[in-house]
Amino acid sequence: MSAIEKRATFSLAGIYALRMLGFFMILPVFVLYADELEGVTPLLVGVAIGAYGLTQALLQIPFGMLSDRIGRKPVIVGGLFIFAIGSVVAALSDSITGVIIGRALQGSGAIAAAVMALAADLTREEQRTKAMAIIGMSIGGAFMLALVLGPIFNDWIGVPGIFWLTAVLAIGGVGVALFLVPQPESSHRHRDAEAVAGQFARVLRNADLLRLDYGILTVHMTITSVFMAVPLVLRDILGMDSAVHWQVYLPVLLGSVVLMVPFIILAEKKRKMKEIFLGAILVMGVAQVAFYFLYTSLTGLVVALVLFFTAFNLLEAVLPSMVSKMAPAESKGTAMGIYSTSQFAGSFIGGVFGGWMQGSFGFGGVFLLGAASASVWLLVASGMSRPRNLRNQLLNVGVLSADESDDLLARIRSVTGVVEATIVNEEGVAYLKVDPDMMDPSALDAFSLAET
Repeated sequence: MSAIEKRATFSLAGIYALRMLGFFMILPVFVLYADELEGVTPLLVGVAIGAYGLTQALLQIPFGMLSDRIGRKPVIVGGLFIFAIGSVVAALSDSITGVIIGRALQGSGAIAAAVMALAADLTREEQRTKAMAIIGMSIGGAFMLALVLGPIFNDWIGVPGIFWLTAVLAIGGVGVALFLVPQPESSHRHRDAEAVAGQFARVLRNADLLRLDYGILTVHMTITSVFMAVPLVLRDILGMDSAVHWQVYLPVLLGSVVLMVPFIILAEKKRKMKEIFLGAILVMGVAQVAFYFLYTSLTGLVVALVLFFTAFNLLEAVLPSMVSKMAPAESKGTAMGIYSTSQFAGSFIGGVFGGWMQGSFGFGGVFLLGAASASVWLLVASGMSRPRNLRNQLLNVGVLSADESDDLLARIRSVTGVVEATIVNEEGVAYLKVDPDMMDPSALDAFSLAET
């Protein structure tokens, strides 16, 4: 990566991490604070936790498309300001209704698609996958850090203070966007990073992609519902002060990452993606059953949490990789946009149904909801095709006439290892799926302007 590409990638990852850190810090502590709010019920607590997911799901693709028209940075900066306003509304609210409004406003600052589009503007085709991976890692890192920091900051400044801190982090993100993120020389649509209106029907007709969308919805529905119960179990059943909950979350998260890594290697290197994927779903369901039977014991709860987060982290890593492998080459951005929408929708559904189950059936009801969801998902996923070991590759081919494009496309398709190829003339880019086990790494160099 060039210096500009590194600066763009790490500054955009920083914006994402600052924003998501504020989102996630609320997750392990909000149910502990909610009793202080006026008009609270378990269902409304769930709505408050999940409300940001609903507005994120509704707005992230439209905001991404808006960034094609008015520019990436105006959408990112505007979204961060909306997020900050929502944080302030939630911080100032003394009723559950006010917090729900604030959380919905936070989610309305839906900048995910615009950030990815700007990353695509600022990176060359051959470096883009690396940039997207770094941004994705920043989200995972923010999630793990937030689960540990949430209880600590809750002890220091309380949940309203966390909302204020979240607003400050968002304003910090504005500064990063304005002063650290480079200005792109040009901005245009990138089919590998953005949703394209004309590709929705094609993606939504793909049964395997729909199974994966259902999967990420289930993952985020489950984790949101789990945090409707686990913090209360730690405090009310096991007698742990909320200030020390991080002492449970930190070793659980570290242990789950250590346990996850061998399975990632097995999935990618040994071509056992489907087996590992189905196994992780099964473990997620087993973890929910373990929660149900063992939550009154600290040891039992920790065992269940390790199982759950091992499966969760594994699925968070495997699912987007499977979407990338299975999506048509020129529809990857659209497939990932629908996938992200499903993820945010799952957070909302998990909050609502987790709150309802807790209010109606107690902690056990929440865990049975998770077990049932994992069981249904396992049945849905079992019919999925086995993912091939394919890699997306982009070639900068420049502006071509129709005849030149057809001739070049025929030559690219004749290369051993090229499974799928499409040239989008208005972008001057060839979108390919290749089998790295069959193809000489330099076989496509002659077709790319980046190599000439």
